[in-house]
Amino acid sequence: MAKAKSKVEIKNKRASFEYEFIESFTAGIVLTGTEIKSIRAGKASLTDSYCYFVGTELFVKNMHVADYWWGTFNKHDPKRDRKLLLTKRELRKLKRASQEKGMTMVATRIFIAENGYAKLNLSLARGKREYDKRQTIKEKDLRREMDRAGH
Repeated sequence: MAKAKSKVEIKNKRASFEYEFIESFTAGIVLTGTEIKSIRAGKASLTDSYCYFVGTELFVKNMHVADYWWGTFNKHDPKRDRKLLLTKRELRKLKRASQEKGMTMVATRIFIAENGYAKLNLSLARGKREYDKRQTIKEKDLRREMDRAGH
């Protein structure tokens, strides 16, 4: 029996404003039972979350997964650091790139894949400067005006 397609998609909207994305990766997340249930219910947030290395392992920090309402004595810590699963080649590439000046790894999206597992999209990013942010706002306003004029 095929699993029902999940519509869970949690985005980090602030990240695209603060950072210029260079390259994207999709990673698996190591979760406990109550965490996956909270994510499937859409109770997660990626605000201010970023990725970092401990040795050769990659972790995501500040990803908030709300307490599962039906959880009992084995509830999870909402803000705990969670391990990310990528191939060795991708991990080496990310580690090398993140050591460059001005580069960081930002969590951009959580979703449930077809196989039922939670996945995290992370991007290798460079911080935008103030004038880049103003340019982004200007482009958004122009697009909005074009859409209004067309309808």
